Amino acid sequence: MPSSLSRRALLRAGVAVPVLAGCQAFMPGSAGTLPRSEVRVDAPFTMPAIAVPDFSGAPRFDIVTYGAVRGDQAATGTALARAIAAAHAAGGGVVVVPAGTWPTGPIHLKSHVALHVEDGATLLFSPDPRDYLPAVSTSWEGLECMNYSPLVYAYECENVAVTGRGTLRARLDVWKQWYARPQAHMDALVALYNMACRDGVPVERRDMTAGQANLRPHFIQFNRCRQVLVEDIHIVDSPFWVLHPYLCRDVVIRRVDIAAHGHNNDGVDPEMSRNVLIDQCTFDQGDDAVSVKSGRDRDAWRLGVPSRNIVMRRCRIKNGHQLMAIGSELSGGVENVFVDDCHFDHADSSVPSTINNLLYVKTNERRGGFVRNIHMTNVSATRIKGGVLAVETDVLYQWKTLVPTLERRLTPIEGLFVSGIRVEDAGFVCRVKGEADLPVRDIRLRDVAVRTVRGTPVVTEHVQGFDNRADVRA
Repeated sequence: MPSSLSRRALLRAGVAVPVLAGCQAFMPGSAGTLPRSEVRVDAPFTMPAIAVPDFSGAPRFDIVTYGAVRGDQAATGTALARAIAAAHAAGGGVVVVPAGTWPTGPIHLKSHVALHVEDGATLLFSPDPRDYLPAVSTSWEGLECMNYSPLVYAYECENVAVTGRGTLRARLDVWKQWYARPQAHMDALVALYNMACRDGVPVERRDMTAGQANLRPHFIQFNRCRQVLVEDIHIVDSPFWVLHPYLCRDVVIRRVDIAAHGHNNDGVDPEMSRNVLIDQCTFDQGDDAVSVKSGRDRDAWRLGVPSRNIVMRRCRIKNGHQLMAIGSELSGGVENVFVDDCHFDHADSSVPSTINNLLYVKTNERRGGFVRNIHMTNVSATRIKGGVLAVETDVLYQWKTLVPTLERRLTPIEGLFVSGIRVEDAGFVCRVKGEADLPVRDIRLRDVAVRTVRGTPVVTEHVQGFDNRADVRA
């Protein structure tokens, strides 16, 4: 419950603060923040302890107390905003969504606040793009812009969390229609690219909500945040990328269950972020399970922030394009990534496998950046379309013909270490296609066993230092 000082501040701001009997004042840390705990992670590189907020002693702010009504989007959205403001003003708190279905618009978190969705509760997010205006500072595939608000959004926050065993569900009525790429959408992509990479237009002037640009918002984006915790939550469907830590530090995502089969529905996309743990999660995706990124081209070179110290462990993948992808937006650089004890389970032979590769590094002549010190160990899969390791240096998708290469910068790739892999059936074991001008360096395969390989097991082009001890049991 807010202290009297916080209560006066809230009342001056016009926020209703209910009186809850039996609550004691919460005493935040000496710096006015929540207490924190540390998560220590073993990795084949120096991995700093990750600081996360500890909400165990924080007061709780039930949205019903602040006016939420089941089935009423306007009342629930207003109540969520009021509860978040109250928890923030109190120095820290947990905003509680109780059992039931609660339609809402976007949720904007504040520092020292946890959104806690209880077991049996569903936050059902509006399908109307107008509800996600005014535009906020966000990004689209590595380019910064002003766009529709993510469904859950935190900007420049510290000690922020989404927790609970409840469900976050996106209604896709309109977003599904936006999966298509009509000419107006493609023109908008070209305009954004030129603003960011050619003309140097400030981010606040890159408004992508006008006309029919149709740039879908992320489900959850933590933008420029510190000490981020996401745990136990179930996420269903998404307009775009599902969980996007962007320019963040100290992030723990654990025991999260994602089922999202729409267009560009990556599970987790750490971008220009450092000290990230993705642990004991389940991915059932329409795109990559995890994709580490670091911005695109000149926009990322301007920011100059690599993704670093990222660990994915003890995860289960039901469907997805790649188990772990690096890129293709990697212009800020990616280093120190560790995938351990993760397993792709495709037990139902009646459903085609969607997984392409276990580890996939993708870039192109425009990206620059770097990729180094990537480790994968103790990973298994049943049937995959691609291979254990794939590296491609000419991945441009639709951008190959949309815009020209403004500046050619190749991506140095070195230090890919793969071991302890078991696959029943794969298209290949390893396929690496480097650049003649900048070969891929230092690849090591150890204890890699593939029972059946449908194509050529190993193909390498422009690689220096390839140590292959894979076991193909065809």
